[in-house]
Amino acid sequence: METECGKKMSSRSDSGSGGEDSPDQRLPVAAVPRRKSATSQSKTEPPLLRTGTRTIYTAGRPPWYDQRGAQSKEAFVIGLCGGSASGKTTVANNIIEALDVPWVVLLSMDSFYKVLCEEDQALAASNDYNFDHPGAFDFELLVATLRKLKKGKSVKIPVYDFTTHNRHKDWKHVYGASVVIFEGIMSFADKDLLQLLDMKIFVDTDSDIRLVRRLRRDIAERGRDIEGVIKQYNKFVKPAFDQYIEPSMRLADIVVPRGGGNMVAIDLIVQHVHSQMEERELSVRAVLASAPQTDPLPRTLSVLESTPQVRGLHTIIRDKETSRDEFIFYSKRLMRLLIEHALTFLPSQPCTIQTPQGQEYEGRRYKGRGITGVSILRAGETMEPALRAVCKDVRIGKILIQTNLDSGEPELHYLRLPKDISEDHVILMDSTVSTGAAAMMAVRVMLDHEVCEERIMLVSLLMAELGVHSVAYAFPRVKIITTAVDKGLDHLLHVVPGIGDFGDRYFGTDRSDQWSEGGEPEPPMSC
Repeated sequence: METECGKKMSSRSDSGSGGEDSPDQRLPVAAVPRRKSATSQSKTEPPLLRTGTRTIYTAGRPPWYDQRGAQSKEAFVIGLCGGSASGKTTVANNIIEALDVPWVVLLSMDSFYKVLCEEDQALAASNDYNFDHPGAFDFELLVATLRKLKKGKSVKIPVYDFTTHNRHKDWKHVYGASVVIFEGIMSFADKDLLQLLDMKIFVDTDSDIRLVRRLRRDIAERGRDIEGVIKQYNKFVKPAFDQYIEPSMRLADIVVPRGGGNMVAIDLIVQHVHSQMEERELSVRAVLASAPQTDPLPRTLSVLESTPQVRGLHTIIRDKETSRDEFIFYSKRLMRLLIEHALTFLPSQPCTIQTPQGQEYEGRRYKGRGITGVSILRAGETMEPALRAVCKDVRIGKILIQTNLDSGEPELHYLRLPKDISEDHVILMDSTVSTGAAAMMAVRVMLDHEVCEERIMLVSLLMAELGVHSVAYAFPRVKIITTAVDKGLDHLLHVVPGIGDFGDRYFGTDRSDQWSEGGEPEPPMSC
């Protein structure tokens, strides 16, 4: 199971490195014209929401942290309360569709029912267990989960089976919320939960309509019979609504009569959320690019020794006349040297082994649980073969970060990370680092997944001094490893003297006329 990016999730195997094509196998021929940058989604990823007229995919997530790397923008949390089958999920989906903002998470209170003991299991089987009482929910887990989501952290969500009245073994992973929509019959029943809600909405629907909807849902989706549903409704559902749910309407900021069909109310809600999102916008890249750099390079930086071989490789790949085939070949050589250098910074411990001659040898072994390489797409993916070549069982993750053409800010579009990455040493890979904005976002993602800062290494072929300072200032315990550090950036924030657009040169998507008079090259995918 892997981390999903602010979407409804699916469980997938955690193979890490198995079965993937290398970047070279997907290279287009050199004659292919330049492709337009696109914020495409993986074909295997499920959409966030399907409606009758459109399919909504997640868009890029803008920075949720400041130039110090600290999380400074909390998710906006909307709480939806209402009786059973009142249309809360329909209202939530309509809000999501009308919002049209990136990275929305829909969280259902139904996932947080308590695990039933054998005695309660028997009561539930005979429709004699009260699922409509506050005591039926695990509020401690719910509050802890919502608090982490609000802070931008990765969370695990239980999957409740209404047929067996138990939780599945595998939980869903959710990460990356700009807006969290939380819905449930007892959304307003806990004071700690109420404090996490930025907006409280009550969905008010006629009781007869709610009963008809509940009959349809419980018979079709939860394996109940009509007599059991009616028995449970009269014994538990209706009394719970009168005692707990309806009185909580007074806590709501907005009451939505008639549920999901009330588009006037939904439009008002969306307008308010948009205004709140605008107030929380951050500008990280511009701050980084304008920051003066007078300090010496940080101690956390390690630059590969500039031997005649390394200098020669740089000469070839920096030369604008170098052919694409040669650029790929010599870049690979440099990547291999860089990765080998980076591995020397992994922790090790002494060990004694026996040689075939029966003699003891005092050696060293890696001291850690595992190693995960995470490539910042697309150019960072070119470094994966070098890592796999020297780390036999390395796991691989991927992050797609692109520059928003309007704001100039980096945006997180996609990530796929191995399970339990928090226990590994992580090698973040990108071909070049200019302002450090994309690298900072990638490090922030690792921290949000509970990877210790001192177990993160940022590895890049070429970095600008500004990018080194930006990352080191925000994350002083992250090891930064590169083959060279260039002095500055041009007006397009490209590293100078530089190497050009590494991804374009490697994948063959550049054109000789892209620098022609009157035109500007497309912005790089990451910065």
